[in-house]
Amino acid sequence: MNKPDIRELKRKAVGIRKDLLKMLTLAGSGHTGGSLSIVEILVALYYYELRNDPKDPKWQERDRFLLSKGHACPALYAVLAEKGYFPKEDLWTLRKLGSRLQGHPQMGLAGIEISSGSLGQGLSIANGMALASRLNKTDTRIYCLMGDGETNEGQVWEAAMTASHYKLDNLCAIIDYNKLQIDGFCCEVKDMGAYLDKWKNFGWNVIETDGHDIEKLMAAFDKAKTIKGMPTVIIAHTVKGKGVSFVENKVEWHGIAPKKEEYERAVKELDEELKKI
Repeated sequence: MNKPDIRELKRKAVGIRKDLLKMLTLAGSGHTGGSLSIVEILVALYYYELRNDPKDPKWQERDRFLLSKGHACPALYAVLAEKGYFPKEDLWTLRKLGSRLQGHPQMGLAGIEISSGSLGQGLSIANGMALASRLNKTDTRIYCLMGDGETNEGQVWEAAMTASHYKLDNLCAIIDYNKLQIDGFCCEVKDMGAYLDKWKNFGWNVIETDGHDIEKLMAAFDKAKTIKGMPTVIIAHTVKGKGVSFVENKVEWHGIAPKKEEYERAVKELDEELKKI
C-alpha cells in the first residue's frame, strides 16, 4: 500500500483523542486511560493496514478487526465515525439509554465484528475467523487487540496454543502493553515474567514496537504479513492515558470519565500538541 501522510495521521490521532474525551465527559462514565492508549494503533490499522469499506461494512473480502479489550471502545467508535461508518453525531450518545454506542461494543453497529468486553475471549474468536478464512481460501487477515492485563486470562493462552498449532499466519494479535490494569501495575497484580519469551515459547512470531509511533506500527504490520507458518503478535509499548498529562500512567483513570473542567484542561493540552505537528 502507498504510505499515508504521517503528519496527517498524527493530527487525526489528536482529533480522535479529543472526540473520545468529549464522549466520555458527556456520558459521565467510561474508560479513559485504556482508550487513550490505543489511538495510534487504531489509526495505523484503519488508515493503513486494514482492507475495509465504510460504505460496505459487510464486504466479504474485508479484513476483520476485533477489539478484545472492549472497554476501550470509545477510541474505536471515534475512529469508525471519522472513517464514515456512522454519523459523528452518534458519538455524543455514548452510554445513553437507547444509543447504539454502548459501554462495550455490540454487533449490529457498522464496523463492529464482535460483541466484546468479557475479557480473554477475543483471541479465541479471532482463531475461528482465521480458520474460516483458510477454509474459504480467502486472503482475509484477522487482527485482535488485547490489553496486557487481559492476558492474565487463561483462555488467552489456550487460544495462543491453538493459533500456533494450526499455523494461523493470517492472524495478527496486538497487545496494548501499557503495564497497567484495573487494580494497579500488571507486574504487581500478576507478574507475567518474561512476557515476550512467553509468546515465543507458545509458537508465535513476536514483534516489539512503540505503540505511539505510527510509522513503526505500520512497519510492524508490514513485517507481520511476511511471516508464514505461524501467527504474529505485536507487543506495542504504550502509555495508559497517553496525550493527557494528568491521566498518563494513573491507574485511577482506568474506569472513570473526565469532569467538565478536566475535559477542558485536556483539550487545551491536545490543542497545544496539535500546534507542534
